[in-house]
Amino acid sequence: MHTESRRGADRAARGSYAVGDERRLRILDTAVEHFAQRGFHASSLARIAKDAGLTQGGLLHHFRSKEDLLVQVLERAEQHDRERFFARPSESAAAHYRTLLHLVAHNAARPGRTRMFNLLAAEAGDPGHPAHAYFGRRYAELVSMASDTLRRAVAQGELKPDVDIPAVIDETVAVMDGLQTRWALAPRDFDMADRFRAYADRLLRAITRTGTGLPAT
Repeated sequence: MHTESRRGADRAARGSYAVGDERRLRILDTAVEHFAQRGFHASSLARIAKDAGLTQGGLLHHFRSKEDLLVQVLERAEQHDRERFFARPSESAAAHYRTLLHLVAHNAARPGRTRMFNLLAAEAGDPGHPAHAYFGRRYAELVSMASDTLRRAVAQGELKPDVDIPAVIDETVAVMDGLQTRWALAPRDFDMADRFRAYADRLLRAITRTGTGLPAT
């Protein structure tokens, strides 16, 4: 009897955890849409909770504050991207830009998250914004990763020895962010992935020793 009672309690606990996880994910998905439409400051915990089918108190059971919710939304998206696109270092500059192209195409297929990123990145220019540190760290990590890849490409003879790696990386980041902003204005009329493909091909032809562009696959 004691064993059966314990098993029943374990099943109930697992069921409770599953419900909690489902509610947490529902809140995060709802918050993405609110932050994408209104930004951080104009979004309301009460409205997010209502659209997620919870009370504000129920939301605060999972997230301590609106700032905590924002950070969790961003970290969840970052973890997804890291696992899908950057789990392993690229073996070449061409492979690195191919990965970035896949990321751009993926961003075009998830408009809510991409619009949220655009809006929050602009807001986070304010040092007092709760996402300011996140975006600063994120860009620093992207620059570090790209720098390592491109330096290896120079050492291996893929890229020209006089390539200005910091300038190339800054330009690439600016192009990606600019294309996202342009795409957000008219996503049906603007092929963000195709524009980035053309840019990456031109860039690689200019900086590789052999003048080779972006590989087809």
